[in-house]
Amino acid sequence: KQKQELELEKISELSKEDAKNILLDKLKDDLVHDSAVMIRSFEHKLEEEKDRMTQRILSTAIGKASAEFVSDATVSVVQLPNDEMKGRIIGREGRNIRTIESLTGVDVIIDDTPEAVVLSCFDGVKREIARSALEKLVNDGRIHPTKIEEAIKKATKEVDKGIREAGEQALFELGITGVHPEVTKVLGSLKFRTCYGQNVLTHSIEVGHLAATLAAEIGANVKLAKRSGLFHDIGKVLTHETETSHGLLGAEFLRKFGEKDLVANGAESHHHEVEFKCIESVLVQAADAISASRPGARRETLNTYIKRLEELEAIASSFEGVESSYAIQAGREMRIIINPEIISDDKTTILSRDIAKKIEETMQYPGQIKVTVVRETRSVEYAK
Repeated sequence: KQKQELELEKISELSKEDAKNILLDKLKDDLVHDSAVMIRSFEHKLEEEKDRMTQRILSTAIGKASAEFVSDATVSVVQLPNDEMKGRIIGREGRNIRTIESLTGVDVIIDDTPEAVVLSCFDGVKREIARSALEKLVNDGRIHPTKIEEAIKKATKEVDKGIREAGEQALFELGITGVHPEVTKVLGSLKFRTCYGQNVLTHSIEVGHLAATLAAEIGANVKLAKRSGLFHDIGKVLTHETETSHGLLGAEFLRKFGEKDLVANGAESHHHEVEFKCIESVLVQAADAISASRPGARRETLNTYIKRLEELEAIASSFEGVESSYAIQAGREMRIIINPEIISDDKTTILSRDIAKKIEETMQYPGQIKVTVVRETRSVEYAK
């Protein structure tokens, strides 16, 4: 055997160790190549399997959460018994229609449309209050400034009650309990908010269902995903009060009223402003994207228009002495109600000029914007 090995070494001009190393290197190269081919094959199969699983999970979630949806507009129509009622709504020298517009911030459009009045406003709550009040006035038949004030106060109470009921209904639909009354109220207010034309409360309920289904499919916490999904856009009701984003504002609000940190994380992380703390927050973000991206769910131009009107109102409200401000006529006019005890008649001209100047400096808009400052003084005495 040794003689044969020596003969082989002599013929090959290689020692036994060198031959062994060459063979091992060859085997090693073959193994590396084979293993690389196997790994690529496994990766390809995993990728295909992952895509199939993702499609199955998402289609299951979307199928379970499918719902009818009608895109919200910025107008409401009030039906009238006859065209004579239009004259009563306008009032002597237009005093009734001016009272309605100044108290509600809604643009009342009376045109050739038979037996109908159109209410236009980007704020759904204001529009609903005006619609309810006007229907009460039409049914009663007596329309004058005092009666208008009474109807608007009553309508405001009814809308507030409806907001709370909408919040309670949303919680009931998703089977969520242990929610602070203030959170329920703000949740219900989403019924009158839109984002790119999509109703925010409907969207939030849909996200809650989608997130829960996704969580069930992958074995995550279903209750946490559902709760976090429902509350993820709650900050949109509060954004007019501050420049903070709705996600961060919503998370702060939820923590303030006793919601767990992981629930709040779903709100603050769904636009990547804060890192995800749990898999359920990732699912909320995915569910939000699914709901928003459905064909026809949103309209870009409407949201841009609403943001412009909100900016106009925010500019006017930033001045001292302004009690309320309303953007009407599709943003072509600002109507500003001031406190007569703070702003005198002489100062109203200066205030309107200052507001107009600030609008010119901070905003871009077509045409011109009319700024109307209203100062109303009332004197009340009682005969005893």
